[in-house]
Amino acid sequence: MAQKPSIPKGTRDFGPSEMARRNYIFDTIRSVYALYGFRQIETPAMENLSTLMGKYGEEGDKLLFKILNSGDFLRGVGQGELSGEGTPKLASQLCEKGLRYDLTVPFARYVVQHREELTLPFRRFQIQPVWRADRPQKGRYREFYQCDADVVGSDSLLNEVELMMIVDEVFRRFGIRVCLKINNRKILGGIAEIIGQADKIIDITVAIDKLDKIGLDAVNAELSDNGLPAEAIEKLQPIIKLSGSNEEKIQTMRQVLKDSETGSKGVDEVEYVLNSLKACSLTNAIELDLTLARGLNYYTGCIFEVKALDVEIGSITGGGRYDNLTGIFGMPGLSGVGISFGADRIYDVLNQLELYPEEITTATQLMFVNFGEAEAAYALPALAAARAAGIRAEIYPDAVKMKKQMQYANARAIPFVALAGEAEMAKGVFTLKNMLTGEQTEVSTEEMIAVIA
Repeated sequence: MAQKPSIPKGTRDFGPSEMARRNYIFDTIRSVYALYGFRQIETPAMENLSTLMGKYGEEGDKLLFKILNSGDFLRGVGQGELSGEGTPKLASQLCEKGLRYDLTVPFARYVVQHREELTLPFRRFQIQPVWRADRPQKGRYREFYQCDADVVGSDSLLNEVELMMIVDEVFRRFGIRVCLKINNRKILGGIAEIIGQADKIIDITVAIDKLDKIGLDAVNAELSDNGLPAEAIEKLQPIIKLSGSNEEKIQTMRQVLKDSETGSKGVDEVEYVLNSLKACSLTNAIELDLTLARGLNYYTGCIFEVKALDVEIGSITGGGRYDNLTGIFGMPGLSGVGISFGADRIYDVLNQLELYPEEITTATQLMFVNFGEAEAAYALPALAAARAAGIRAEIYPDAVKMKKQMQYANARAIPFVALAGEAEMAKGVFTLKNMLTGEQTEVSTEEMIAVIA
C-alpha cells in the first residue's frame, strides 16, 4: 500500500469551510485598510538573500528559508567545505534567494526600487504569506499570512495614532477583546544609557521581549549571559516591573530618563500617541508596556503589540516606526511606520471563541433537485434568476435518487432546497423546502427569491 502523503510540519491545508473563514478575516482587514486610504500591492514570495539578510538580527537570519540555486549548485564547492564547519558561508555560495520572512523588508525594497513612481507619503497594504524556519508549536507556524499596512515618507505621529485606530476597529469588527500595547525603542535606548549599557541595547531588548514567554528569572539570566553586570541588571528590575496607569508610568519614566535626551524624546512620542487616542473613543484598552521590545533591529520609535484577552496565544498584531529601513537599500532619511495582523493566529482565536458570523460558513444557499433532463431544463432559468439576485445557488448535476441529493444538501448545510416534478412544472412553481425546519411551500421563482434573498 502506498504511503499516505503529508505536508511539512508548521504548514496547514485549508478546506472550503476554513477558506470561507479565512476570507472573512482577509476581507474584514482589507475593508478597514481601504477605509483609511491604504492601497494594495504584492511582492514576490522569494527575494534575493542580499535583500533579506542582516535586516532581522542574528536570530532572524537563522530563521530564513534559503532556496538552493538552480542547476549544478555544488559546482565549485570542495569536499572539504561540505564536511567542514563553514555552513553559513557555504549557504551563501549555494543560495542566492530566500523566502520572505515578513512583508516589511520586501516593502522597503519595493519603495526604493519604484521610488520614481510613488507619491509620498505612500500608504500601502499587503496581504500575503511569509515563511520562517521556526520550531512549530501552538499558534506558531512555518508558513503563515501577514496583513500589513505601512506609511512611508512621513515623520508625523498622526500615522501611529491612525494605525492604532485601525487595529482597534479591526478587532471591534471581529468581536475579539484585546489589549493594545505600546512602547518606544527610544525609551529602551534611554534605559540602556542610564544603566551604563548603551552598547548592549540589542541584547537588552531581545531579552526583555521574551519576558512573557520565559519569565523574569530567565530574562535576567540571559542578560547576565550577554555580559550585563549584576549592578546594571539590578537597575533594570524596577523599570521592568513598573505598574500603574499610563499617565503614572509616563511621569515615572520622565523622571527616570530626565538625563537621557533619547529616552525623553521617546516618552514625549508615546505621550502624544496616548493623549491623541483618548479623544478617539477606542473600543479596546491601550497600555504602555515597558517590557515590550519587538525584537527586530529596524524599529526606531513607537512599537506596538496586541494580545487577545480571552485566549492564551502569542501576539496577534505587531508593528512600529522604522526610520532607517530604506537607508540600507540606498535611500536614507525616509521614515516609515507600519502594523501587521497575524491572520493565522486571528483565525485560531476566532475559532476558539466561535465568533464567526453564521452566514460566512454557508456556501450554497439554495439547491435545485435534479429529477431528470426535462426537470433540469425547467430549473435552469430559475437558477439563473436566483444567482442574478445574489443568491448562491446550484443544481445537483446528476439525476440520482432524491435521498442521495438530500443527503448532499444536508452534508453541505444548504438551508433551502427547490424541487420541481411534473405537478410543479404544470403549475409553473417550485416546492421550496426549508432544511432547518422541514417546512415546504409552493412558490413562484420570484417568491422563492424573496424568501431567500
